[in-house]
Amino acid sequence: MSYRRVGSSGLLLPEISLGLWHNFGSLGDFENARDMLRTAFDNGITHFDLANNYGPEPGSAEINFGKIFHEDFENYRDELIISTKAGHLMWPGPYGDWGSRKSILASLDQSLERMNLNYVDIFYSHRPDPSTPIEETMGALKTALDSGKALYVGITKYNANQTKMALSVADKLGFRLLIHQTRYSIFNRGVEAELLDELENEKIGAIAFQPLSQGMLTDKYLNGIPEDSRIRKPGSSLKEEDMTEERLVQIRQLNDIARSRGQSLAQMAISWVLKKRPESRSTPISSALIGASSSKQILENLQALDKLEFSADELFLIDQISLKL
Repeated sequence: MSYRRVGSSGLLLPEISLGLWHNFGSLGDFENARDMLRTAFDNGITHFDLANNYGPEPGSAEINFGKIFHEDFENYRDELIISTKAGHLMWPGPYGDWGSRKSILASLDQSLERMNLNYVDIFYSHRPDPSTPIEETMGALKTALDSGKALYVGITKYNANQTKMALSVADKLGFRLLIHQTRYSIFNRGVEAELLDELENEKIGAIAFQPLSQGMLTDKYLNGIPEDSRIRKPGSSLKEEDMTEERLVQIRQLNDIARSRGQSLAQMAISWVLKKRPESRSTPISSALIGASSSKQILENLQALDKLEFSADELFLIDQISLKL
């Protein structure tokens, strides 16, 4: 495993990190979750990413992670980067959601209790709150830092303008936002125009979630939509109408490029997220945040790190295909 510096900070993240959004909650297989975490760590994935509402049920991913951590990883605490977030719906009532000081700090305390930890390494504002002054949200992150309950703080799903505001307010309050967790993939490139430039200029690190576009950038859909696809499951954010015939054609064309590189489509998609930007000598992407349902899947995704270089022709073809829609 190689590790990348997060912006201009002293923190290093593995090029691939493991997210516990799915398959680690109360409805998942506990022993499978444990095996995935062991496999990840044994192969250099030292960053485990959670949120207060991850499950299902909400909170259960943190509870299960806490059990596994104390059974298997407690002696390695100083090698691990553990992150969590607050800002999405977690409990009923006026303070179980969004970005008020009351909600964010209560949520952090609850997360630490569920995982039985004294601190997390990274604590995020999970989304911007349109009804709460950004000064209040950023002030809550500063309190998390000052209290020692978080070593670093960041934001996720803030657009370029919201990010500029957050950075400005943090600077006035006397602390620094370390990292931005953003949705980024071959099929989701809206952050390229402004946000990645802003992060690079401000020397803020970024971690890319959904690098596989919720499974679209895998071999799962090469022959259409399988019956057991996530698309067909209730509550899925990936909808059947997203999988148009045009999208399926793109997936197959991208798969052809991946095969010519000696990679699976998923491996190429991860490699692409971690590549150097053509217009820059570096990349603000410190890590690709993957989800997984098995240890086998983690090991297959790790092979993406064997081929991070792209030729100009490959990048051109990927652009031609992915920017059609």
